[in-house]
Amino acid sequence: MKIQPLPPLNSLVAFEAAARHLSFTLAASELNVTQGAISRQVRLLEDYLGKSLFERTTRAMNLTPTGSQYHETVREALLQLAGATGEIRNWRGEQQVTVATSTAMASLWLLPKVADFQRDHEDIDLRIIAHDHVKDYSRLDCDLALYYCRTAPKDMQVTPLFSEEVFPVCSPGYLAKHPELLGIEQLAGCTWLWLEDPHRDWVGWPEWFRRTGLAALEPRHRVKINSYSMLIQSALNGQGVALAWNNLVNDHLETGALVRPVTEMLATEAQFCLLEPLGRGSNRQSVRQFRDWLMAELPTTDAEPPASF
Repeated sequence: MKIQPLPPLNSLVAFEAAARHLSFTLAASELNVTQGAISRQVRLLEDYLGKSLFERTTRAMNLTPTGSQYHETVREALLQLAGATGEIRNWRGEQQVTVATSTAMASLWLLPKVADFQRDHEDIDLRIIAHDHVKDYSRLDCDLALYYCRTAPKDMQVTPLFSEEVFPVCSPGYLAKHPELLGIEQLAGCTWLWLEDPHRDWVGWPEWFRRTGLAALEPRHRVKINSYSMLIQSALNGQGVALAWNNLVNDHLETGALVRPVTEMLATEAQFCLLEPLGRGSNRQSVRQFRDWLMAELPTTDAEPPASF
């Protein structure tokens, strides 16, 4: 028997979020869409039902009696659907471990190492997802997360992994073309690879000079790049001097693909951390095995957690 009538299903999700928050703005933020998209979906649902679901004033938004009753039904239906979906995904994904991290951490530190884990755990499927602009780590749909944190995220189990040292690097070829680069002052005559990303919680050139207590310099040229992994690739290609994070570029330093033209460095107080959602699958054997492997991969000179943690 055909199930009918069914409303526009995308509109139900938008309506449920808007009704729960009593705000199109908060619903849009939760669903990662625009406020206008929420408004259009709700209007589409109201047109389909022929009833108003919200009472809108200049200062507030409330559910109509019809909207309140309908929200209870919709919410219960979506919860049942989410529960059934979660059971299926958990059953199918028992041997899948989802790891969320930044593109830099993924490409420069994690991905070069996971081949060893996969060789020893052929029955476990790894799913690595990269998110660079995370406002609420607890909303990440993952088993584990790896991020650089200045303060401990709320509602997460936080395990500091390693502190960082930040210092200039370049390729041997670039250094050979700039033999005058014998000290920090000569950096001003170089091209700086500049991370153009104001949302990132990392150290940029101005902050690096300030926190190391060195006199601020201005470069002869800048190449602005909005991805740290691309910035390091640019340094490898001999296009300028970059600020490197020791653990992220250590392999390149050991092979000689990158070199340190000056000795000055900044030891950060913040750390890269392992973040674990509370009560979300951490008891699965596959997650525990990946976590144990990850902790064994840490640098042997692991530092104590910073005071802010």
